[in-house]
Amino acid sequence: MYEILVPVDRDEPRALSQAETVSELPHSAEEVHVTLLHVFTNNEEGASVNQVGSVREAQERMAEAGIEVDLAEQSGDPAAEILDYADEADVDLICLAGRKRTPAGKVLFGSVTQSVILGTEKAVLVSGREQTPSE
Repeated sequence: MYEILVPVDRDEPRALSQAETVSELPHSAEEVHVTLLHVFTNNEEGASVNQVGSVREAQERMAEAGIEVDLAEQSGDPAAEILDYADEADVDLICLAGRKRTPAGKVLFGSVTQSVILGTEKAVLVSGREQTPSE
């Protein structure tokens, strides 16, 4: 089974973009296992990963594609927690979300995405298009 870590923040279009990107991988329904990871930076209310809308949307989209999905949560610095989790879980791939494309077609990376790309030796896939919940 090919293990993919999909760290999602609270942005639903980015999370859906990541879910769609993973769903489009060859043999994803048969050979891919996904862990959706949400890193809480400030969780005074004590929310759980199940309460994060973007996580639920991404989980639903991947379940529709027949992909096995588990949920995980961490607290702290997002980039550091993503890197630690990827190493501990020994994932094969980390699927991150790009922020947007410039008119010249270059993808702009947020600081977390850039830190993860530069901080890991694991394969990293960056989804480039944003999806809306209705797409």
